[in-house]
Amino acid sequence: MSDEANLLYLLAALLFGYLLGSIPFGLIFTRMAGLGDVRKIGSGNIGATNVLRTGRKGLAAATLLADALKGTAAVLIAAQWGPQFATMAALGAFLGHLFPVWLGFKGGKGVATFIGVLIGLKPLAALIFCAIWLAVAFASKYSSLSALVASAASPIVLWLLGEPGMAGIAVVLVALLWWKHGQNISRLLAGTEGKIGQKG
Repeated sequence: MSDEANLLYLLAALLFGYLLGSIPFGLIFTRMAGLGDVRKIGSGNIGATNVLRTGRKGLAAATLLADALKGTAAVLIAAQWGPQFATMAALGAFLGHLFPVWLGFKGGKGVATFIGVLIGLKPLAALIFCAIWLAVAFASKYSSLSALVASAASPIVLWLLGEPGMAGIAVVLVALLWWKHGQNISRLLAGTEGKIGQKG
């Protein structure tokens, strides 16, 4: 395959991942349930955490699963053509969730989709992510802090698992995830971030 053709296929994998990742399941599910636009409640986010604010735990769980699986699907389908296409699809899916063209490029924070692409790229890394998330959540009771710590560890985990290329992509994803959690980080530093199970 020529360099030009390879670049074209890589861009196609990126676009494919983006289109799959940009499907706003949280918005779709809440509208199908007759709950209106989830962007008009709570944080205005389309992710599972904000869907949970509708009081519908089932919808929130479905959103979490769908947002993760769209990342997994993008990676696994693109992987049929090689690992470099899988990593490009992973990047595309994550960008699609964060910046969906259908919603004016205003999407979710990316935690579920991050886990989903990890499942597709390296299932063991996804398992370690979840273990770190649970450990930090148990110790701190902060969901956002758990996601930040677990995501930050992911590039290191991928590197240690012998996947430097995936680790490089993960660094980009983590930087974007942390940027999308800017307000959470500010509240954590100020001591005003809500804890898991805390009301109001």
